[in-house]
Amino acid sequence: MSKSPKRTNKLRLAAEARLEEIAASRETNGNALDQTKLIHELQVHQIEMEMQGESLKQAHAALETSHNRYLDLYELSPVGYLTLTPTGEIAEINMTGAQLFGLDRSGLLKRDFSAFVSREDSERWRQFFQSVVRQGGDGKAEFRLVRNDLNLIDLRLDCLAVRREPENFVVHVAMTDITARKDAEKRLRDQEHLFRVIAERLDGFVAVLDAKGQRIYNSPSYERLLGPRDSIGTNSFLEIHPDDRQRVMQAFSETVASGIGQLLEYRFLLPDGSVRIMESRGGVAWDAVGKTQYVVVISNDVTERKEAERKIHRLAFYDALTKLPNRLTLNDRLQQAMAASKRSGQYGALMFLDLDNFKSLNDAHGHVIGDQLLIQAGQRISDCVREIDTVARFGGDEFVVVLGELDVDLGKSVIDAGIIAEKIRATIAQAYELEKTSKDATSQTVNHRCTASIGVILFMNHDQSEEEVLKLADIAMYRAKDRGRDGIYFYGVDG
Repeated sequence: MSKSPKRTNKLRLAAEARLEEIAASRETNGNALDQTKLIHELQVHQIEMEMQGESLKQAHAALETSHNRYLDLYELSPVGYLTLTPTGEIAEINMTGAQLFGLDRSGLLKRDFSAFVSREDSERWRQFFQSVVRQGGDGKAEFRLVRNDLNLIDLRLDCLAVRREPENFVVHVAMTDITARKDAEKRLRDQEHLFRVIAERLDGFVAVLDAKGQRIYNSPSYERLLGPRDSIGTNSFLEIHPDDRQRVMQAFSETVASGIGQLLEYRFLLPDGSVRIMESRGGVAWDAVGKTQYVVVISNDVTERKEAERKIHRLAFYDALTKLPNRLTLNDRLQQAMAASKRSGQYGALMFLDLDNFKSLNDAHGHVIGDQLLIQAGQRISDCVREIDTVARFGGDEFVVVLGELDVDLGKSVIDAGIIAEKIRATIAQAYELEKTSKDATSQTVNHRCTASIGVILFMNHDQSEEEVLKLADIAMYRAKDRGRDGIYFYGVDG
């Protein structure tokens, strides 16, 4: 821009010199033709001068545009730019940089940059800046700065020392606001800490697995199961009972694919070979594209609970003394047998059995001896029937036997049921050895013989209800007693 007027003056001087030359030529030669030529040349020079002037205008406009673009890029950049002197004073700063500090540019120039560095980072900044100045290269670091409003911001500083003259250099600094990233990192750390605190204090077990089932994290509670060991990176399915492993692996694959956790119960193998029953539910964590990255599995050892449930179940459905099914289970089994008889067309049978003269044993030796007899009698009856049959304690010294799937022929079914009934009668009649313990802890063996009266009724196709079948079998049992005990009576068959 400064050379343009000089160049224009030169062109003007050249034009004036040419005019003087034309005038001299006119006086000398007086030739009209030469005058015309000189005028033409003067016009050409004038055009050239105008063209050069236009070029200068365009160059000036381009330079102005470039300068404005540079200012826009520098001033309005999303990154703050500043220039520091070797002593750390702010020599230049763009608009974005000034906004980071919360001050006008005029309030920042010639101020020491270290005055804005947080107290915790001040010594680290001093060492960092001295290193950049001393080595004359570049450096990157993160610092906390105090804004004019006293709020703290986190900045990443990219510094570059530039030498302009042998004894004069500056440090250019690009400042990027990373406060949001730092806050996110802190929240993530806080969440991770909270997760670990929760995981380490849970009674259950927390495992974080990758999409292939490899362990990434195990809560400390796993040491109660596996003992002290580093299980990170191991296959999480190896401790699962072989009979349950494929089912658990399939459920895990479905969770990874669908993102929906499943509630599972399976057996867990301990290093000593013992088995615990685990109940687990998984949840997934996704990556940035929505793909399952981790599976978080929370498990509980439910072995004791399952054992308690089994005990409650047995108390509800089984006789506490003989461990045989009780009346509630008997009703269900009889209903199933009668429904099966209707479907198959095969007869079933129900036996009602009562121990003869049981009261006299209790009166003579007490209930402890009577209970021993009931336990042994129940076991003997069970040994006489098939696995598909049911032996239940009905109450007191009464037992009920349900036989299923006999035969489609009534006569053949009566014979088959009679064989089993006779086997039971004969087995019950064998001698019993019962142990009696006195108050002084001495033991005495009581030898006892017992017989049973058995009433039998056959059923098929729900011709009677469960209650009717039981009632008729009970009637048949009393008829067996009336005949002298230690016998069998078939309702509707015997006279």
